[in-house]
Amino acid sequence: MTASDRSSQQPASRRIADALRASIERGELEAGQKLPSERALAEQYGAARNTAREAIRLLAEQGLVTAKQGRGVFVREPQRLFRFGSDRYSIANRETGLTPFRLEAKKQGKVPRIDVLSITREVPPSDVAERLQVPADSESVVHRENHYFADDEPVQIVSTYLRWEEAEGTLLMQAKSGPNGIYGRLEELGHVMTRVRDEISARMPSPEEARVLDLLPGVPVLEVLHTSLDQNSEPFEVSRYVHRADQTGLLYELPVS
Repeated sequence: MTASDRSSQQPASRRIADALRASIERGELEAGQKLPSERALAEQYGAARNTAREAIRLLAEQGLVTAKQGRGVFVREPQRLFRFGSDRYSIANRETGLTPFRLEAKKQGKVPRIDVLSITREVPPSDVAERLQVPADSESVVHRENHYFADDEPVQIVSTYLRWEEAEGTLLMQAKSGPNGIYGRLEELGHVMTRVRDEISARMPSPEEARVLDLLPGVPVLEVLHTSLDQNSEPFEVSRYVHRADQTGLLYELPVS
């Protein structure tokens, strides 16, 4: 079977979507340009209007176009990635007084915003309890839930877990935790970060994650389960980062022994 034969057996919506995607890739449809209307696409490709609508939906799922209420459908602007990697917790970066997210936003000329949604004492998830070495059947952790934005666009969700016995009565229970953030306060408690462990996976978002991150249909997330270890190799903080996969890159430089 030839490629032409396979193409002719595809649904009409898929053929239209493929043709439009090829036009975008060749630059014939440029970033920010408005797509023809559903009626115009139906006439151009000899298809029903519902078929043209389905083709546009397929392109939206691929992250190539975006609908603007009352204005139409436009070719999506290229998204510059937020890049986070092995240097995000380096002493040099921390001495700037900016968090890794604020540093990256500054590099891109974007305005960062961090919303502290909640700070609560909780029973930890089992994977967090295992890594933080705390009881999984009691309220042994403080959970800080933060949402991160760049130019008011959601970028990531961060759930940070600390030992309750250490956080109780300290600035770790406050939205504004002081100079150098929570790591400054944890150092005051005797935990100097010397090593980190990041477990990275890709998955589809939960409905709540898709809502908070304003994800297009079909866009996955990158999850980083981060554990901070101190000078005694003791874990003292676990954070679950949920990144938009369409706007996030992870960069790690590791020594080879």
